[in-house]
Amino acid sequence: MTEIKKPTQSPQDRMMAEVVQGADDGESMDFSAKTILVRGCDPQMARRASKVMPTLLGGVQLVSCTDDDDFVAKLRERVWSVVFFAPGACRYNAACMPIPGGRAHTRGWGLAEYRALVRQYQGDQIPIVETTDEREIVLRLRQALLQSRDKAAPDEC
Repeated sequence: MTEIKKPTQSPQDRMMAEVVQGADDGESMDFSAKTILVRGCDPQMARRASKVMPTLLGGVQLVSCTDDDDFVAKLRERVWSVVFFAPGACRYNAACMPIPGGRAHTRGWGLAEYRALVRQYQGDQIPIVETTDEREIVLRLRQALLQSRDKAAPDEC
């Protein structure tokens, strides 16, 4: 994967390597009809993940937001298969610190408030994925994509 250099070069390289390590070589599934909205806090990691994650997740459409104006707008504009809070955002929450990218109307929010916002705009059935461990991302997102009720994968028709 060209987005992953030597894991010792930078924290971002190490995190991307851990994402890939967490992807088992199990059965590949076609999730190309599914969508994931990601709320993270690092624009560089969001860019890198958007290049790597679709391949690891069966062609899923992945859209990343690193600020709440963009996140709220995207929650309102369409139905998503899964909403994912990236590990960095989850680590801020675990440390009882506000997630970067907040705005005046979301200042000081933690994941509990973000979950309520997701449910407000996407309903109670949407899978929400959270983890502080990059190695868990792919497995958790695959499980959530299987649970999502928006669009059947082509082989389920």
